Amino acid sequence: MEVKKLSISWQFLIVLVLILQILSALDFDPYRVLGVSRTASQADIKKAYKKLAREWHPDKNKDPGAEDKFIQISKAYEILSNEERRSHYDHYGDAGESQGFQKQQQQREYRFRHFHENFYFDESFFHFPFNSERRDSIDEKYLLHFSHYVNEVVPDSFKKPYLIKITSDWCFSCIHIEPVWKEVVQELEGLGVGIGVVHAGYERRLAHHLGAHSTPSILGIINGKISFFHNAVVRENLRQFVESLLPGNLVEKVTNKNYVRFLSGWQQENKPRVLLFDQMPTVPLLYKLTAFAYKDYLSFGYVYVGLRGAEEMTRQYNVNVYTPTILIFKEHIHKPADVIQARGMKRQVIDDFITQNKYLLAARLTSQKLFHELCPVKRSHRQRKYCVVLLTAEATKLSKPFEAFLSFALANTQDTVRFVHVYSNRQQEFASTLLPDSGTFQGKSAVSILERRNTAGRVVYKTLEDPWTGSESDKFILLGYLDQLRKDPALLSSEAVLPDLTDELAPIFLLRWLYSASDYISDCWDSVFHNNWREMMPLLSLVFSALFILFGTVIVQAFSDSNEERESSPPDKEEAREKTGKAEPSFTKEPSSKIPKKGFVEVTELTDITYTSNLVRLRPGHMNVVLILSNSTKTSLLQKFALEVYSFTGSSCLHFSFLSLDKHREWLEYLLEFAQDAAPIPNQYDKHFMERDYTGYVLALNGHKKYFCLFKPQKAVEEEEAMGPCSDADSSLHLGECRGKPSSGPGPRPVKGKLSKLSLWMERLLEGSLQRFYIPSWPDLD
Repeated sequence: MEVKKLSISWQFLIVLVLILQILSALDFDPYRVLGVSRTASQADIKKAYKKLAREWHPDKNKDPGAEDKFIQISKAYEILSNEERRSHYDHYGDAGESQGFQKQQQQREYRFRHFHENFYFDESFFHFPFNSERRDSIDEKYLLHFSHYVNEVVPDSFKKPYLIKITSDWCFSCIHIEPVWKEVVQELEGLGVGIGVVHAGYERRLAHHLGAHSTPSILGIINGKISFFHNAVVRENLRQFVESLLPGNLVEKVTNKNYVRFLSGWQQENKPRVLLFDQMPTVPLLYKLTAFAYKDYLSFGYVYVGLRGAEEMTRQYNVNVYTPTILIFKEHIHKPADVIQARGMKRQVIDDFITQNKYLLAARLTSQKLFHELCPVKRSHRQRKYCVVLLTAEATKLSKPFEAFLSFALANTQDTVRFVHVYSNRQQEFASTLLPDSGTFQGKSAVSILERRNTAGRVVYKTLEDPWTGSESDKFILLGYLDQLRKDPALLSSEAVLPDLTDELAPIFLLRWLYSASDYISDCWDSVFHNNWREMMPLLSLVFSALFILFGTVIVQAFSDSNEERESSPPDKEEAREKTGKAEPSFTKEPSSKIPKKGFVEVTELTDITYTSNLVRLRPGHMNVVLILSNSTKTSLLQKFALEVYSFTGSSCLHFSFLSLDKHREWLEYLLEFAQDAAPIPNQYDKHFMERDYTGYVLALNGHKKYFCLFKPQKAVEEEEAMGPCSDADSSLHLGECRGKPSSGPGPRPVKGKLSKLSLWMERLLEGSLQRFYIPSWPDLD
């Protein structure tokens, strides 16, 4: 009875929990979750979502309910950020789970599945969890961390390409590509492609290092270089992407015309040759990946058996054209050293087959790395490895000593002995260390048996007493030494430290520099236009802005120079007469320097618009130097003014302007009334009131302290003579006429001569020795 009551109570509890969950689901209000009103704009909704998402993100908030809260916030934003779903919620009061909306959503998802133009995604899709646990279980074995990527993936990418997917928890598009990704991973991993998955939410440092700014992203890594995938995520596109990562010269197409040359290249490259016979017109991806993995040890060729003329090779080497066949050739090109045939070749089978045939029968020591691999250091008494080294001269064809040495190596059955040879003329230090000092071996071949004791070059060795000629007696002596060595390792009585071998196959410095420059340019091109173009945009913007400013400056310079040449025309007749001696000596020569460019001497017009800022509200300590001119004298006076004040433009407290006498005569005469002692002004009702000439006057205006200094144009010699006794009556105004008496002298003097002493006046202005004329307030400039 008690058990029955207990079961009823459990059933009641389960029903109660379900009811509470249903009620909580029905009570879901996105506006309340985000804390916004029903009339909130999209900008307010987005702002509220960002604030709450940062606060409740599980990575930052360790509260137990942070994840559920973050899911509610994401769901609320999904509803309110979509105008259609928001309208549906406002009208029907649910979160968009009705059948009508589900049908619309299914139509959108159907349309989204048919994207084949590009592989671009927007982060706005990725705010709702779509069964992330199931996806994590699929990708768990391929997850990468930063240290794993740097220490393992990058070095391993020099042997096989890697295909890496960038994903995140809130990524709808990641769900969309998951079936294709799973299928491609199963296929490519079996072919030898490395697979990796980076979770952008937990490995942000690695995602940023890879340049992945959105999820999902797919990229390939080969030789440490990153390349992004930009096409539609379908199986064939991903397969072609991996194939495009591989170098194009990995596998050579071999036919009846070039197979002898291909197989004979072992002597120059010091590598065995691998030939694949198959019925496919193109080289299989499996074979390309194998060639990339072993490119440092073997050279690979491909024979399409369906090609016309391939019968000669298939018949010579007895190849079954209906089954894929791999042949390995070493020093003998007429007979393969090893053969493998299989209808469905697996990568592991091919790897085992290649590994057993990585080296020639008597490989040439061309680098220190190869010496370490062929003649490893002794680790224990049971792991002794001996190297039989033939020291011979380089020859275009195989010499008799080398052929005899090669046949001896072919007949060898001992696993502890490796046969190698060295060109003594290329590795002179190495050869001289193993040979005795006597001239017995001068120009002849020699054989040494050595055992390496450490990586620093220490070896124990024994060199045969007589030169190696390849005779039967030489072979018999060498065989006897090898048999004796198996019983008595002390036979190697000599000891030496071998120098490092020079890398014979390394390219020259110029080629290495060109290769490095080419790789660097290629990396920059990919970074700018494919991989990290978002990060490169500020740099590109800066470069183009600098170029725009540079070319703009050149264009402005060209136009300004042309204008100056046009303005600096030969002087007119009046100036020519002035230079002949009719003027004062101080005016006879114009400065030889060019007129400063507008960019160097900035002179602005004083108008009712600029009056307040350039004078009334002028900062303390600043002065505005104003030139008085008329429309007829504007060009010539401005040129002379620029020349005179050019040397003072370095002072930041001086500003330069000009005032039109035709427009603002009354303002000027009002100011000059306060300078009566320096420039007495006649009665303004004088009959010559409108004929007074103030052009060439310069006023230094201090707007803050309300005073000005006055520069008066200097008289020319001819003008003083024309004025006669009236010259002292009005010495400061320099009118064209003398107190109502017309001038009988020659015409008006040159305009530029009025400013000849301006530079001296400017020096006194900066010294503070000029007389100052104070005014109660600045008049309006009407």
